[in-house]
Amino acid sequence: MGEKTPMVSVIIPTFNRSHTILRSIGSVLSQSYQNFELIIVDDASTDDTEFVVSGIVDDRIKYIRHETNKGGSAARNTGISHSKGKYVAFQDSDDEWFYNKLEMQMAVFESMPQILAVYSGYLLEKDGELKYMPTEQLYAGSGQIFTKLLRGNCVSTQTLIVNNDILKKIGGFDERLPRLQDWELVLRLSKEVEFQFLDQPLVKVYYTPDSITANPYKLIIATEYILNKYAQDFNNHSAIKANQLYMLGLKYFEFGPKNCAIKTFINSLTCEIQPRSVLAILCSLFGYSFFDRLRNILKKNINSNL
Repeated sequence: MGEKTPMVSVIIPTFNRSHTILRSIGSVLSQSYQNFELIIVDDASTDDTEFVVSGIVDDRIKYIRHETNKGGSAARNTGISHSKGKYVAFQDSDDEWFYNKLEMQMAVFESMPQILAVYSGYLLEKDGELKYMPTEQLYAGSGQIFTKLLRGNCVSTQTLIVNNDILKKIGGFDERLPRLQDWELVLRLSKEVEFQFLDQPLVKVYYTPDSITANPYKLIIATEYILNKYAQDFNNHSAIKANQLYMLGLKYFEFGPKNCAIKTFINSLTCEIQPRSVLAILCSLFGYSFFDRLRNILKKNINSNL
């Protein structure tokens, strides 16, 4: 594509991913849409990430290093502050874009000027198996998707391209969150703009056990934070709030104090009476493993949503 096409600022935050970042960078540099800058923000890596990146010769690459580790949200915000493109896209240092990702998404902006944010499906590789995401349960869709997002996040950061002016207007990522930063960002963003969803995989995401997304305790903290930050919005949708509290209760049940789990299940019941929350409270007497076995039996036999 020619120089008249809008420039995209691609931001890759990284921390100790020297063994995977070449794959990530390569999938950006090989895009069929070539008008982009690539901003790599090294969040104080202690491995040889800087050496690996310095070996790539491409004028579009800008390498920025944090002197102290600040977290993924801060690294992305650093990238945003240095971005010059009309649009901003995000990539993770251990994932892979399909070669036509930018081209497919930028075509949406060209044909639908009212759209300021575009996201797509992706393939999740975990334990040697590929799964298409988002699942139907995550309610992916286009247009005004704020209510959909209250149910759960269907927008993975690696698939998102957003207008840079809007992104800077809302202040980028919330750096106080230890996890779920992508969900919180698109909740704020969806109050400002319409989204367009491309129902096809344009990214391959690799699950790694040492990833921050695998930390259940940070998930609990982040969920509590979002429920409080958007309390009024959740209060306006009692069934959605009940479901979020139930899911949070499950995390407490499995990983946190039992009294916190029971309290959260009771809070869920005050929003909407759901048999699954009652069952969870009763099963708390016997422990999470007993409840999980019973839940799986019920799922198989009565097709419940426990």
